Parts: sequence; structure tokens; C-alpha cells
Amino acid sequence: MATITLATAEDNRTDVRSAARIEHVSKSFAGPAGTQLVLDDITLDVAPGEFVTLLGASGCGKSTLLNLVAGLDRPTAGDITTDGRPALMFQEHALFPWLTAGKNIELALKLRGVEKNLRRERAEELLELVRLKGAYGKRVHELSGGMRQRVALARAIAQDSRLLLMDEPFAALDAITRDVLHDELTRIWRETNLSVLFVTHNVREAVRLAQRVVLLSSRPGRIAREWQVDIPHPRRIEDAAVAELSLEITEQLRGEIRRHGQH
Repeated sequence: MATITLATAEDNRTDVRSAARIEHVSKSFAGPAGTQLVLDDITLDVAPGEFVTLLGASGCGKSTLLNLVAGLDRPTAGDITTDGRPALMFQEHALFPWLTAGKNIELALKLRGVEKNLRRERAEELLELVRLKGAYGKRVHELSGGMRQRVALARAIAQDSRLLLMDEPFAALDAITRDVLHDELTRIWRETNLSVLFVTHNVREAVRLAQRVVLLSSRPGRIAREWQVDIPHPRRIEDAAVAELSLEITEQLRGEIRRHGQH
């Protein structure tokens, strides 16, 4: 039977040693042509404080797996345990346009049960964390795409989760803004000791950000290979070590795409 479990270190019924533990998870969807297997027997651990990127071709099930870990859907088979409820950040910022940047963050604090008289101060602190000091009163339409994603990141952090799930959050941004936000995300991850599971189809982005890159095969998604990324921070997209490992991973990815195309 498939299960999703939220556990905490205080829950003495569960020994929490992972930010996320995915054990033999499969997911199928019913369609006009019958049942389609999207994920097949995925087993993956994300350690506390670890940054893991999920990489693969379009349609391999990366976002499906992230949704399962987030609890937005249930696996067909297997078990998922997370250390508390994860926070989720999408490609689209999903901010409420009728609220200011600060009030968007305060909403997450309110849902967490933070007292009203403390919310603004905490929202201001989080805006400063994402380098948006002074933007509390700005409406969404007054913010650039990169600024909106910073607010979305602050709102995700406001949920006080130990695990941050990110589904291609920078894919719609221009290259320069994306580069800046890579730096910001790395800084925030190191300052907060969050665990991050980050979905991308961009190989260099995966290598630049992660401590570990996990490659999913083409549908059905299976773990094809993993790489430990031992390149010291700060990293740049154009660094030789990043380029070298990216090339190796790209060749493996191309092989998975070719293999899928032959079936």
C-alpha cells in the first residue's frame, strides 16, 4: 500500500534521519490508451541540509515525483516520508496580485499560526534575506520577474519547513536574472541549512546548484544515475569544472533520450 508520512524529530514513533525518504515509489495514471506508468520503483533519500537536483528529459516524471513528495498526489505504490510538511515553489510565482509583497509573505505566516503583531517584522526580515529590503508595500505588478520569484522564495521560507521543493523556479527568467538568483539561492540555502529538492531540465543549472545530481530516465522515470558534485562554492555557470561535469551528464541524458526513442 502506498503511503505518505509527515514525521518530525520529536515524533518518537519515527526515526527521522532524512529530510525526505522515497522508497520504491511508482506512479501510474489512467488514460484513453490505458494505464500509463510514469514513475517506476524510485528510491531516493535527501539528507538534512542537502541540496539535490532532479534532472531529466521533458515528460520523465520529475514534476510528478516532486508533487508526490509535496503531498499533492499519492503514489500508486511505495512510501514517502518527509521531515515535516515541505514547502513548494513553482515555476510561476503564484503570488496573490491583490496583496503586497509583504502581505503575501504574511499570509504564509498566518497559516503557520504566527501571531498578528509579529508577522510584519518577520515578513520584513524575510524580504531582507532575499535582498528585497524596502519592498514590503510593493504590489506584484510593480515587481520584475526576478523580484517576484524572490518574494515567492521568501514566502516558501516563511512556512518554516525543513524541506524546500522547487519545480523549475527560474526557467522563465532571462539568463542574467537566473544567474543572480542562483547565487541568492545558494547563499540562502547555506545560511538557513534547508534541505532542497530542485527539479530542472537545465544540466548546467543542476551542476551549479547541487551537492548531488540525480538523473531520471525517460518515461517511465527511473533513477538512471547519480553524481556527487564536489566543486567548491562559489560556482559559476562558465566554470571549467561545472562545464566538464555538465558535459558528462549531458552525454548520459542524451543516451537516455536515444534509448527512449528506440522503444
